[in-house]
Amino acid sequence: MINPKPLPFDEATVRKIAEKYPTPFYLYDEKGIRETCRQLNEAFSWSEGFINYYAVKALPNPHILEIVKSEGLGGDCSSIAELMLCQTVGLEGEQIMFTSNNTPINEYKAAKDLGAVLNLDDISHIDFVDESIGLPELVSFRFNPGPARTGNVIIGTPEEAKYGFTEQQLFDGYKKLKDLGVKRFGLHTMVASNELDGSFFVETARMLFDLALRIQQQVGVRIEFVNLGGGIGIPYRPEQQPVDLKVVGKNIQSLYNEMIVPGGLHPLRVVLENGRMVTGPHGYLVTTCIHHKHIYRDYVGVDASMANLMRPGMYGAYHHITVLGKENADHDQVVDVVGSLCENNDKFAIHRPLPRVESGDVLVIHDAGAHGHAMGFQYNGKLRSAELLLKENGDVQLIRRAETYADYFATLDFAPFHSASEK
Repeated sequence: MINPKPLPFDEATVRKIAEKYPTPFYLYDEKGIRETCRQLNEAFSWSEGFINYYAVKALPNPHILEIVKSEGLGGDCSSIAELMLCQTVGLEGEQIMFTSNNTPINEYKAAKDLGAVLNLDDISHIDFVDESIGLPELVSFRFNPGPARTGNVIIGTPEEAKYGFTEQQLFDGYKKLKDLGVKRFGLHTMVASNELDGSFFVETARMLFDLALRIQQQVGVRIEFVNLGGGIGIPYRPEQQPVDLKVVGKNIQSLYNEMIVPGGLHPLRVVLENGRMVTGPHGYLVTTCIHHKHIYRDYVGVDASMANLMRPGMYGAYHHITVLGKENADHDQVVDVVGSLCENNDKFAIHRPLPRVESGDVLVIHDAGAHGHAMGFQYNGKLRSAELLLKENGDVQLIRRAETYADYFATLDFAPFHSASEK
């Protein structure tokens, strides 16, 4: 079996990197990220004012945000820390969409102070914001379609999800905003995550276009943008195909011309908030084989763990694995690839056919550039790994150093650890 997912680097490059930055580490491909940003922008270039608000939660590193900002993307934020990251790289005002839930008022204030678009998650938040800090000129609502749409395992079934307004609440909410003097209005939804069926996003556009038209007719409120959310998936499995962005963009444009133009809402901005598809395929967790175990199953033990990448353990998610230097070898060994965490779901792969893996072999875990390092944790005292950027010119830049034990103990108010952290 030949390994079917190509890499933007070879074994020699990675081993040279590992001489300076020991595994495990994350490696991101700048060229691939930029190419994906351009493909997304091109697919929606027909929509004047289009912007993809990059979901900062996917890969919250300012070096990555600088890249996507330079390609014309904004930032989708859900916390103060994410707002701070956007501000640090020069994103400001309506380049930022603030979509959060169960939100403390200090976070709404931070977003408002930056001029970000406030995308409220619940009808009660209208009064919550108005009475505490005052409503801004532009307010958006997040819509939850409930049983009218289906979700998936990552984001959940809409009617069981904690997010958003019901349809009736939308109409009541916009009327209330209008009465309170709000002048500008947006509409948002996020129904599924990591979806590979492009028609799903076309139907989401149809749903929001229809809502925008009915809101104008029934409430007298003109929606100035619809945010179709993110959720465009990536082909984690070798046999899967990426979403055809050109087709999705063209079909949404056709709907726009069919519904919005004759309905009197043109120009209506169409925006998105994808994170996973922008950086996910261009990030790799690099790890080294350190052990083998042969009991009821055969195990390959690596120096990374679920603390570095939790998606396989949390969701049962598939991430492809390449053994560097053995891409063309027979994949005739069936193994579980595991870390050292004291949890039995600390597995990167289960019953996975791989070539024979020897101690010292370097394994690359694909498609880890979104919700990978960002979801890391410190159970068992595991330290978060370094993040590296493979630049377009071939140079490698450290964009986040690996944690140290001093970092791990730094917040303890206990004398021996406090003094150790100061050394």
